[in-house]
Amino acid sequence: MSTYVVVGLQYGDEGKGKITDVLSAKSDYVVRFQGGDNAGHTVYVGDEKFVLHLLPSGVLQCKGKCIIANGVVVNPKSLIKEIEQIESKGMKTDHVFVSRRAHVIMPYHILLDTYREEEKGGTQIGTTKKGIGPCYEDKIARVGIRMIDLLNPEVLREKIEKNLKLKNALFEKYYEKPALDAEEMYQEFLALGELLKDRIVDTELELNQAVHDGRNILFEGAQALMLDIDFGTYPYVTSSSPSTGGVCTGAGVPPTSLQNLIGVAKAYCTRVGHGPFPTELDNELGEQIRKVGHEYGATTGRPRRTGWMDLVSLRHACMINGINNLVITKLDVLTGIHPLKVATKYKTEDGKIIDYFTSSTTKLYDYEPIYEELEGWDEDISHARSYDELPANAKKYIEFLENYLGISVYLVSVGPERSQNIIRKELF
Repeated sequence: MSTYVVVGLQYGDEGKGKITDVLSAKSDYVVRFQGGDNAGHTVYVGDEKFVLHLLPSGVLQCKGKCIIANGVVVNPKSLIKEIEQIESKGMKTDHVFVSRRAHVIMPYHILLDTYREEEKGGTQIGTTKKGIGPCYEDKIARVGIRMIDLLNPEVLREKIEKNLKLKNALFEKYYEKPALDAEEMYQEFLALGELLKDRIVDTELELNQAVHDGRNILFEGAQALMLDIDFGTYPYVTSSSPSTGGVCTGAGVPPTSLQNLIGVAKAYCTRVGHGPFPTELDNELGEQIRKVGHEYGATTGRPRRTGWMDLVSLRHACMINGINNLVITKLDVLTGIHPLKVATKYKTEDGKIIDYFTSSTTKLYDYEPIYEELEGWDEDISHARSYDELPANAKKYIEFLENYLGISVYLVSVGPERSQNIIRKELF
C-alpha cells in the first residue's frame, strides 16, 4: 500500500497543483477530496499554462484514474467546460470520474453566495461567489442534490421543486431579487447528467479496493489548513476540511490507509480575501514579492496579500495534519531580499509572548509577530536541481524551517515549471 496526501499549510495558493502534477506521473490514482471550483491549481508544461479548478491536478500526467471524490461539491457546467478545455489542447480525459455521492452546486447556491457577500459590504468573507458554502450548507441540512440524483429524473425534479420553494421566497422577499424557474432548472440539470453519466461512479468502492491492492494513490487537497472550517481563521475560512483528516470523509478511505502526509508551504506567505494575516507586508517589499512571485489568484485574478513566513501558524498546520514530509515552494522569489524575516512567536495585546496559534480570530488582528532575521542571497537559484547547488544562505533558510518545525523538507521548488525542483529524497 502506497498512499500520498498533498495539502496546503498556509492560506492556499502554495503550489499544490505543481507538486500533485509532479507526483502524479507515478500514481495509479489521483483524487480530489474536498472543495469545489473555487480552487485554482496552476500547472505549467513547457510554455503551456493549465489552470485547473475541479479536475485533479494529476489529470495531465496520471496514466491511471483521476477521481473527484464524494467530499467535493461539483458544478457540472464548470466540470464539462474544464474537460472540454483540456481536450481542446490534445489531452485525454476519459480517465476522469466523479463520485455519485458528490453534491451538486445549483444556480441558487451561486446566487445566494453572491447576494450574501453583496449585503455584507465591508464585512465580506471574500468568497469566490461560486456557491461553495451554500452547497455545503444544503449538504449538512440534508436537502442537497447529489450527482447520482442527476441520473434519476423523478428524484431530481422533486428536490429542485422543494428547494426552490424556500430559496425563491428568500430571493424575492428578503433580497428583492427575481425567482428561479424550477422546470427550466430541471431540464438543464437533467441534460447535464446525461452528458456526465458515464463518469458518475461509486468511487469509494474502487478506492478502497485500490488501497487493498497496494496501488499508488495520491490524494489532493484544495485551499489549506489556515482556511479549514474548524482549525483556520474562522469565519474567514472555506466550507470544508482541507486537512489530511478530510481525506477520510472526503474520499471514503480509513485513516489507517494514509501514509505519506505531504504539506506544501511557500517560502513566504500569501492570502487572498479578508481575514487576519499577522506577517502581512503592506508596503513596497510586499508589492515586490507579489510581482516577482506572480501572486494573483488563479480563480479570481485578485492580487494576493503577501508577507513573511509565519512559523507559528505553519507549526499549527503541521500539527493538525500530522505532516511527515514538507515541501517549500517559490524559494526563488526571495532572491535579492536582505534581510529575510521569519515569525517565530507572537506578542499578544497584553504583552504576553506566545509560540502557538490562537483560536480567537479577533485577537489575532492585534497580535504582533516577533521575527528572527536571516541573511539573504543574490544568486539565481532557478536553475538549481540539487540541494548542494543552492547558495549557503538559501540552505540555511531551509534548515532554519526544518529545525523549528522538526520536519524534513523533501522537495524545494525554485520556479513554476514542473522540472524546477530540488528533490532531496524520493517518496515513490
